[in-house]
Amino acid sequence: MEIRYAANPVDSKQYTTEKLRSEFLIESLFESGQINMVYSHHDRVIVGGAIPTNQVLTLDVGDALKTDFFLERREIGIVNIGPKGKVVVDGEEFELNKRDCLYVGLGKKEVTFHSEDSANPARFYLVSSPAHKEYPTKVLPIADAEPTKLGSDSESNNRTIYKYIHDGGLQSCQLMMGMTLLEPNNMWNTMPAHVHDRRMEVYLYFDMDEESRVFHFMGEPSETRHLVVKNEDAVISPPWSIHSGVGTKNYTFIWAMAGENYTFKDMDFVKMEDLK
Repeated sequence: MEIRYAANPVDSKQYTTEKLRSEFLIESLFESGQINMVYSHHDRVIVGGAIPTNQVLTLDVGDALKTDFFLERREIGIVNIGPKGKVVVDGEEFELNKRDCLYVGLGKKEVTFHSEDSANPARFYLVSSPAHKEYPTKVLPIADAEPTKLGSDSESNNRTIYKYIHDGGLQSCQLMMGMTLLEPNNMWNTMPAHVHDRRMEVYLYFDMDEESRVFHFMGEPSETRHLVVKNEDAVISPPWSIHSGVGTKNYTFIWAMAGENYTFKDMDFVKMEDLK
């Protein structure tokens, strides 16, 4: 498991493009037959990808967490972004079609990943945060998730938001997770921008073709920077940073948050005239 240490905004102003990418951009999460994970010191969030092919993959990072098993003091959200698969949690099976979400609570000892067709495997995206209380392990299919329509064609941000793990959906300690789908010919997300200094966020961009790119904007509102992001790249967004983007085509992204607050009302919006 790769370790990423927390970065502060003063130092980040001096980063080169290469340094900015090495600190905040996560590439190569999804590799056939493997689980890859990155541990961020921003709110102790772990981001991962799992593609089970001919062998079952088990959620395990060895001695990296200094616990007896992965979820001893953690919870996790899992979204399948590929073909049908299943996750087995302490012997209980949960089937996940594309864009379905599974929440697994504190204390579950064994979590394994399986594909229905090893030649066309599932692609599981994982986000985990520390937890202090056990909540039920449940699936929320995208067909049962309540869609919220926002934006407009005139603003190039006509989109649908699905909230998976939150106070009104799958319950958790601090992890919040959802997905945003942009309609064709719409490319902007999260603009006007905001920050939430009490919790970090991580984005996974996917459903992009090989040539498409997203320009992900980050940094303090008065000192913005950008990352050029390709399909299935993830971005760590520190609490002090905006997190917005525009693509060469429409795309889909999964957002996940963890930290001090468990609410969508703690956002500090940034006026357009204050962005630099």
